[in-house]
Amino acid sequence: MRAAWDAFGSLIDGRAGGGNADLDDSPLHTRLRTVFISDIHLGTPGCQAEALLDFLKHHRCDNLYLVGDIVDGWQLRRRWYWPQAHNDVVQKVLRAARKGCRVVFVPGNHDEFARQFVGHQFGGIQVRSEAVHVTADGHQLWVIHGDYFDGVVQCAKWLAHVGDNLYEFTLRLNRHLNHLRIRLGLPYWSLSAYLKHKVKKAMNYVTDFEQAVAHEARRRGHDGVVCGHIHRAEMRLIDGTLYCNDGDWVESRTALVEHFDGRLEIISWSPRIAPSTRAQKRLEKETA
Repeated sequence: MRAAWDAFGSLIDGRAGGGNADLDDSPLHTRLRTVFISDIHLGTPGCQAEALLDFLKHHRCDNLYLVGDIVDGWQLRRRWYWPQAHNDVVQKVLRAARKGCRVVFVPGNHDEFARQFVGHQFGGIQVRSEAVHVTADGHQLWVIHGDYFDGVVQCAKWLAHVGDNLYEFTLRLNRHLNHLRIRLGLPYWSLSAYLKHKVKKAMNYVTDFEQAVAHEARRRGHDGVVCGHIHRAEMRLIDGTLYCNDGDWVESRTALVEHFDGRLEIISWSPRIAPSTRAQKRLEKETA
């Protein structure tokens, strides 16, 4: 738990100094009204921090929603892992807040330790249990992480931790597989996402989750919902309610964005600059 506290302390008060002090935005950045990102899982080898940094470098926004599981307290309790790229992500978010971007952090189950800070503001970052975002064209979106609609997390937390360990094993296997694919000149491929789409029970779980979240948003009178948690980017109407999931930065490298006319879009991001050979070797050593 101490590791999780330290990581969150870095997030809210800027103690994560060092490294790339500037991380300046690209002059060729895209201006957006709002960006929703979740499930970054800082503190784990599976976190694709470099890809996220590249995305943030090329996109500026007026509103940034961190929709849970930003810091992975579950994994940090087992093993400390906090490379410089994870510090850089923290600094990038803090810098955005200092420059006037409205940053709202809605903790998830992996960073549930931050829920005791709900209602407070640290370093320009507002911590909320949930939020309501009104788009430029007047639609009201309920913003939540989504773990409250996960029966396993709520009713059998020990089973959720077992599943989390198995998921980490799958991600580790996936990293080694993709190192081989890079050498063969093949694009990134997610083993975990493939298994989710192929296993019927996993698909049923995803469908039940999506319908439950959309139903609750509709019951509360919202036009739609933005969530994360299940690491599956999606945007569709469910019984007249707009369901949006912004995906993750472990497998899919996706974000939900709002343009200035209120139009919503899911962006799947591929870094503009391929990681260096040295970075690849370092990652292989860290994840071996």
